[in-house]
Amino acid sequence: MLKGAGRYVSDWSLPGQAYGHFLRSDRPHAEIVSLDASAALAMPGVIAVLTGDDVLAAGQKPMPAAAPMKGRGGSDQLVPPRYALTRGRVRYVGEPIALVIAESAAQAQDAAEAIAVEFQELPAVVSARAAIAPGAPQLHESVPGNLVLDFVGGDEAATNAAFARAAKVVKLASYHSRVVGNPMEPRAATGSYDAAADVYTLHATTQGAGPMRLQVGAMLGVPPEKMRIVAEEVGGGFGVRFNAYPEYGALLLAAKKLGRPVRWVSTRSEVFVADEQARDIDCWGEIALDAQGRILGMRFEYLSNVGAYLAFTGSFINTVNLVNVASGVYDVQAVHVQAKLVLTNTVPTAAYRGAGRPVASFAMERLIDQAAHELGMDAAEFRRRNLVPKAKFPYKIVTGFEYDCGDFEGVLDKALRESGWKGFETRRAESAKRGKQRGRGIATYIEASAAGGFAPYDQAHITWERDGSVTLRTASHSHGQGHETTLAQVVASVLGIPLESIRLRTSEPDFFMTANPTGGSRTLLGIGSAMLLAAREIVDKGKPLAAEELESALADLEFLEGRYRIKGTDRAIEIAALAKKHPGKLDLDFRDRPKVPSTFPNGCHVAEVEIEPETGSIEIVSYVAVDDAGTIVNHQIVEGQMQGGITQGAGHILGEQAVYDESGQLLSGSFMDYPMPRAVLVENLRVLDFPVPTATNPLGAKGVGEAGVTGSMPCLMNAVLDALRQGGVTHFDMPATPQRIWAALRAAKRGERAAFAVPQA
Repeated sequence: MLKGAGRYVSDWSLPGQAYGHFLRSDRPHAEIVSLDASAALAMPGVIAVLTGDDVLAAGQKPMPAAAPMKGRGGSDQLVPPRYALTRGRVRYVGEPIALVIAESAAQAQDAAEAIAVEFQELPAVVSARAAIAPGAPQLHESVPGNLVLDFVGGDEAATNAAFARAAKVVKLASYHSRVVGNPMEPRAATGSYDAAADVYTLHATTQGAGPMRLQVGAMLGVPPEKMRIVAEEVGGGFGVRFNAYPEYGALLLAAKKLGRPVRWVSTRSEVFVADEQARDIDCWGEIALDAQGRILGMRFEYLSNVGAYLAFTGSFINTVNLVNVASGVYDVQAVHVQAKLVLTNTVPTAAYRGAGRPVASFAMERLIDQAAHELGMDAAEFRRRNLVPKAKFPYKIVTGFEYDCGDFEGVLDKALRESGWKGFETRRAESAKRGKQRGRGIATYIEASAAGGFAPYDQAHITWERDGSVTLRTASHSHGQGHETTLAQVVASVLGIPLESIRLRTSEPDFFMTANPTGGSRTLLGIGSAMLLAAREIVDKGKPLAAEELESALADLEFLEGRYRIKGTDRAIEIAALAKKHPGKLDLDFRDRPKVPSTFPNGCHVAEVEIEPETGSIEIVSYVAVDDAGTIVNHQIVEGQMQGGITQGAGHILGEQAVYDESGQLLSGSFMDYPMPRAVLVENLRVLDFPVPTATNPLGAKGVGEAGVTGSMPCLMNAVLDALRQGGVTHFDMPATPQRIWAALRAAKRGERAAFAVPQA
């Protein structure tokens, strides 16, 4: 990578490849009256133009839309059909209508602009609340009222009873704004087809070959063994590279029809209108308290904008991932959750770092902070009063999930101590002398890692090469997480061989591997555990070979630091030497073993911000994160993941927002008007460990990839509101941009409540 030798998707050049360009809808909602591609086909270099008619004629299937989720009363989710190229109607700006194939990318783009499409405009709707209102425009005949699913979880009767006996009820409405994932590498793909073998190959930006193979295969109507997915370097994922996209089906269709590969590389503008977006969820929460400030019960209602179609992960993240941490870190058994998934004329939303857990954490920790404020209690003390005590683990929450282990109070204590919690008022007074409003926020969070998982097991393949090196193979893709280092450390620690002699390979075209993709903070505990157990099996497999070599009984052998040795002697042989002498005998395909269950990372974050009231400018001046990620294999990678996640959460809170106008046009469609969070966004960041190893997997690891986002978003929003309260602002929702902060303070000065919050349910 340092030498520039990495191969991203657009670095692959296949013999005879052509180039594709997608004509996309510029209308949010319209009937396609006619489409005339004759002028485009007559242009230089143009080979073909494919439309939705071609997709249907080829027998392609609608895109799969995740595991079937059940709603209230056992009702099924309603999944509208979505094809590789739309036909008859467009439903969001950016939806692919046609694929132009030419001898060069420039020729394909020029020709796409010559296609004449006649539209009949239809009314559009962009907010979930408006989409389920009576008389709202209907996107799909198969989804009446635009309601995909009405999901419920928890114990409604117990929750109602808890609220009936409450001494105080606190309510809060909050909004989780819509964001664009924007990985560093824009999406790209090359489709090819081997007619002799009847095999499709897709080079694509992906987080995991396994799910991509299944999803694309379902679109084409072919079994997984007829699909190859290739990805070496991928410049970022964040969840938006988990799913297949409609373009992939169109590219593979074109490759088959033309008998040559077809490459497409998207622009950054296409990322904004064609890649999955995320969040865009209204939440209404309320909490029932007794006279001593103990939580009796909680209710949450979520209204999720899933866009124009239901993405593969769309229903899962907006249902299961909201209830698997439904009570947070708090000891409360009366919780009820309702989530409505609604279609609108916007880009479909799906998984994005945290995939539902940051939404649940944000809603809960904002509500917890509001309760402490209304009670006049210290925010940390209110949390301590309600934490699940260490003695109660394993702790089963009301939605049926079980927290395996933790020390929530220990994590809280360390965060308070390291952040200088007791000295805050002194720092606030010092800021006031400089004309700044200083605010402090805290959030205690929990998340489920390795939740779900679409593969039946995690396959780990370990091979000894002729030169004594070891190759690890898995379908869980590494695109910035450092798997190459961490998995090598795990295997090296067992085999006792040098770290530099181990390399990791993922998504190789000739290896059909079963494994869950990179996502859900699951690679170390899932794939890492598989690699650990596989390495141990290899050591065991080598013992008979070593015994034969050393002319020893098995019982007399021990394995230490990469060598089999007869106990009490200096007679030994290295495992690498055995592998070299017996090719293939110490290789192992670790498969068909049960995958490890979920575990629950948790933490406590404390942040301080300063606001300049005259301009609305805001600065994060201090941030302390204390996290229980279980056993840590590589601290540097853990710290890097935390830094990235916290900064990503800060970007969401302080600026990122995908904004649509009422007609359905995206107004924030480039980095000119959509901010990119930078490393300097979070000043004085300290990442600290509080490991409580879990027994759910042999490594004792809990996962860390999403912890930064899940903890930082409520923590920073609580800090922003704490600062704004000094200026009379009582409610405020993200994004905390300078303009919105300034406007809120001005409105409060005039005695007005600014419209910076979602309406009450």
